[in-house]
Amino acid sequence: MRRLRRETFPEKCHRYRGVIFVVCVPLALISVVLVLMPRILDPPSAARYDSNYELPSNNVRVPEQKRYAVIFDAGSSGSRVHVFSFDKNLQLVKVGDEFEVFKQLPHGLSSYALSPKEGAASLQPLLDIALKVVPAEQYRTTPVLLGATAGLRLLPGDQATNLLKEVDTLLMESSFKFKPEWVSIIDGTQEGSYQWVTVNYLLKRLGQSFDQTVGIVDLGGGSVQMAYAISDNDFLSAPKPRSGEQAYVRRMSLLGTSYNLYVHSYLSYGLLAARAEVLKLVDESKSCPCLAKGFEGSYIYAGQEYKASASADGGDYKKCRTLVVNALKVDQTCDSLKCTFGGTWSGGGGAGMKSLFVASFFFDRALEAGIVTDPDAAEAVVMPSDFEAAAKKICVLSIDELAEEYPKLKEDTRKFLCMDLTYQYSLLVSGFQVQPDTKITLVKKVRYSGSFVETAWPLGSAIELVSQNKV
Repeated sequence: MRRLRRETFPEKCHRYRGVIFVVCVPLALISVVLVLMPRILDPPSAARYDSNYELPSNNVRVPEQKRYAVIFDAGSSGSRVHVFSFDKNLQLVKVGDEFEVFKQLPHGLSSYALSPKEGAASLQPLLDIALKVVPAEQYRTTPVLLGATAGLRLLPGDQATNLLKEVDTLLMESSFKFKPEWVSIIDGTQEGSYQWVTVNYLLKRLGQSFDQTVGIVDLGGGSVQMAYAISDNDFLSAPKPRSGEQAYVRRMSLLGTSYNLYVHSYLSYGLLAARAEVLKLVDESKSCPCLAKGFEGSYIYAGQEYKASASADGGDYKKCRTLVVNALKVDQTCDSLKCTFGGTWSGGGGAGMKSLFVASFFFDRALEAGIVTDPDAAEAVVMPSDFEAAAKKICVLSIDELAEEYPKLKEDTRKFLCMDLTYQYSLLVSGFQVQPDTKITLVKKVRYSGSFVETAWPLGSAIELVSQNKV
C-alpha cells in the first residue's frame, strides 16, 4: 500500500487560514485597545489625581494638606489672634493672600480681672475669625492655644486662675482641637524664646551658626524680654539663677543646629508696668518731672492706683531720666561682672547680639513720636539716641500743645509720651548697655518670601506646636 505523507505545520496553517484569521483578528484588536488605554487607578486615587501631588506607593502625586495653628496672645495691652498654616517642611504657606491672619482687640484679658466670664466672651470675635479662616474639615486637627503674658502674671489672688477657667470653657466648646494645658500664663522665658525663634525664622537665620543670628528686645506692656544666642564659652560661664528665677540659658535645637539661647524676662519693666515703677518713686506730695504740664490725675495699672501730677513748670527731660534710671535699679548688686539692671546677668554680649532687633512698644512709640515717619513702615533702622532726641522735644510740651502737635494719638498715650520715650532710651542705653549711636532695627513685621509677617511670639509657639507632631 501506498504510505500516507504527514502534513507539515505550514501546510496546516495554510489549510486552516480562514479559521485562524477569524480568531486572531479580534484578539489583536483587543490587545491594541488594552495597550492604548490609560492605566486605571484605584477609585480613591483616581478621584484625587493631579500631576502636582504624590502618592508614596506609586509616585502618583496627591494633595499635601496644609496644617493650621490658632494662637491667642492675651497681652496686657490687648488680645490678639494669629492663624498660621504650614507645609510638611514647616515652611509658612499663605492663608488667603497673607502668611498669617492677624486681628487684635484693644482691651487686654487682664482688664476683665473682676469679670472673668466677660473676659472670656471678649475673645469670641477673635475665635469667630479663626473659624472662618480654617477649613471646616480641619477643625479637629487644628490646635488652638492661648498664652497669657505679663498682664495676667501680675494679677493678685485667684483672679488670673478664674479668667483662664472661663477661657478653658470657651475654647473647649469651640470646634478646634484643644487641650487644657494649651491655656496658660506663659513665663517670660518662654515668651522671649518664642520671639527669638520667630524673628530668626522669618529672617531665615535658623540653621546657621549662632553668630549669624540676631538678638531681640521685645518691649511688652508688663515685661520686657531680651534673647540672643551666645557662645559655648559664655554658656559654660553662665551664673546659676537665684532662687525663684528661670535659668539664664536654654539649649535649643532648631533646623539641625544647636543654640545656647540667653533669654531673660524682666517682669514689671514692660512699658505700662514701668510707668507704675517710676511713679512709685515720686513722693505723694511732689510732682513727676516725666509728665506734661497741665496733667493732674492718677495712673492705674494691675488694679493699683498711683498719683500722677505734673510740675507747674511741666516736664523736665534730665530730671525724668534720673528718675527712670533709679526705677531701673542699674546700681543693684550683681553676682557677675557683666550685668544689665536689677542685678541680672547680661549673657556676656558677643556676636549673637551684634545685630539687634527691637519690637512691640519700641516700634509703636517710634511711629507715634515721629522717629519713624512712614506710617506704612514694617521696619526701620534707628539709633537709641533718636528716642532721646524725641523725648527732649516732647517733654517740654504741655497737655494742650501735645494735643495740637499729636492730634491722632490717644489722650492716655500723649500724657505719658515724655515718660515712655525717656524710659525706652534709658532701657536700651543704661539697662542693656547699648551705645547711643548703635544702629538697631525697629521691627513690627519681617519680609518673608515677598510678604510681611508679624514678629510676635505666637509664630514661634506655633512652630513648636506643629513641629512636635501635636497636630
